[in-house]
Amino acid sequence: MSSADPSIVRFRQAVGGALAYFESRRQEINDLNVFPVADGDTGDNMALTLRSVLDELDAVVAEGVTLDEIGRDALVKRLARAALLGARGNSGVILSQLIRGAAEELIARPGELIRPPLIAAALAGAARRGYDSVRQPVEGTILTVVREMAGAASHAVASMDPDRLGAPHDAQDQARGIVAVVAAAIAAGQVALDEGPELLPALKEAGVVDAGGFGLLIVFAGLIRTLADGGPGSDFAIRHYDAARVERLDHASETFRYCTNFAVAGPGLDAGRARSDLARIGDSIIVVVGDEETLKVHVHTDDPDAAMGLFPGAEISRVDVADMDEQVADRRRRGAASEAASAGVTTGDGGTDGGPATGGRATVTGTDATAGATSALLAVAPSAGIADIFRSFGAAVVDGGPTMNPSTADLVAAIEATGADGVVLLPNNPNVRMAAERAAELAPVPVRVVATRAPQVGMAIAVAHDPTKDADGNADALAELLEDVAAGGVAPAARDDAGGRFVAGDAVGYVDEELVAWGDPATTLREVLGRLAEDREILTVLVGQDAPLGDVDVEGVAPEHVDVELHEGGQPSWWWLAAAE
Repeated sequence: MSSADPSIVRFRQAVGGALAYFESRRQEINDLNVFPVADGDTGDNMALTLRSVLDELDAVVAEGVTLDEIGRDALVKRLARAALLGARGNSGVILSQLIRGAAEELIARPGELIRPPLIAAALAGAARRGYDSVRQPVEGTILTVVREMAGAASHAVASMDPDRLGAPHDAQDQARGIVAVVAAAIAAGQVALDEGPELLPALKEAGVVDAGGFGLLIVFAGLIRTLADGGPGSDFAIRHYDAARVERLDHASETFRYCTNFAVAGPGLDAGRARSDLARIGDSIIVVVGDEETLKVHVHTDDPDAAMGLFPGAEISRVDVADMDEQVADRRRRGAASEAASAGVTTGDGGTDGGPATGGRATVTGTDATAGATSALLAVAPSAGIADIFRSFGAAVVDGGPTMNPSTADLVAAIEATGADGVVLLPNNPNVRMAAERAAELAPVPVRVVATRAPQVGMAIAVAHDPTKDADGNADALAELLEDVAAGGVAPAARDDAGGRFVAGDAVGYVDEELVAWGDPATTLREVLGRLAEDREILTVLVGQDAPLGDVDVEGVAPEHVDVELHEGGQPSWWWLAAAE
């Protein structure tokens, strides 16, 4: 780093300090998020955006160029593009646009020193770009916060001593001027953040402030802490807020399930038309222009593939799809664990769904039997017990871990490792389906994806796979069976029900995505199995970690007319997963 331009190095240190402080409070930001749905990953998304900027700065520093050599215009364009391509989710994309708006102001003022007036102008540009990037701006959110910050910064500059507005004497003097104007902006932003629930009923109902606005203040607080460098402001901090009150078992039925993000590259892209097209299949739409041939898209939809299909002939990259149902469940588990810890109670996983939407280990095992086969069966599994069951059917297994989130690259590698002439891929989770479809396109052999929505569903149809038949024939046969499989499960409730139906730790039972029973484990399981077994003859039940009933008891609550197949699944969060065929 010693050969790099000192001003670039200082800027890199400032961004690094902002990210470090942000990371220290990332989970706190996640726990606030309730708008547009409680997807629980605002902190993650904003952190990824900042990380992309920092990575680009590291690349510039490694190049050892001076600011004069690279040019301020080129530098800020690189950083704005990095923020855009690294952004994920509403909050990340909006943050990237705030960065872009600030960058545009910097480019528009060549040669002007980085001092309070330019900081105020950059904040104003950020606010304008932020509002322009959102199809339907909502007050009470990060947009309101940045707008009020920009206004306060301008007022602070207008009130400053003229000597303070001139050329800085040195780097420390420059930093002190920036700290002063940013501190004034944060103070106004804090007021706007606290008033947000009065502007946005969803925030007031949940008892929180806007997560994105809170995150933005954290970013600027981290910037001040770094620039102060041991002087006044080094301990600058934003106060803590309580997490959202999550009183529903899923996000609102009128919303879509998948938070979908991707970059589009190609000629003739039309952001306005893209927004209109996306509005037909989703909401929470953000389409932003990176440059003449680049768009970044964010949309909540039930069909991520259809969203990407709106750009035929263009290059699609930086794909990220998050299952917001799973994110909500993860936050509930953490909330229940925190409450239990405070009460001195051990609750185990205490959840009602799979793990968070990040992670996954994605190692492939069990390929010996598939090598040289006409077609192989490849299944994604969340636990060692379930993986063993799939292997007993002759399947190769991708260990997705409890988060069930292997990447496309992981799946392609697993497909290749089978050594078969074709592959039938069972994703066993809606959140894996898109990666599976992409892997099928990239794989060197024919791959058919059968859209199994849960591991017990995949297990119910896996027995029909015939390695002597080709992938198409097997996929068609398994897909036909899939239509007749019903699935459900029983888990411990993460928290008390707002309607008083159950309390944390009680059993809650689902058939597909519908809550059908609650109370004690035996009664709840009996109801779930009874509903699943209507007009069906075989029940497959996977026993999870810390299940409160023994196998004999489980068989005792199953309907008499069905055959019950019990397996040790070892899955986290769910006491029992069940499928009927």
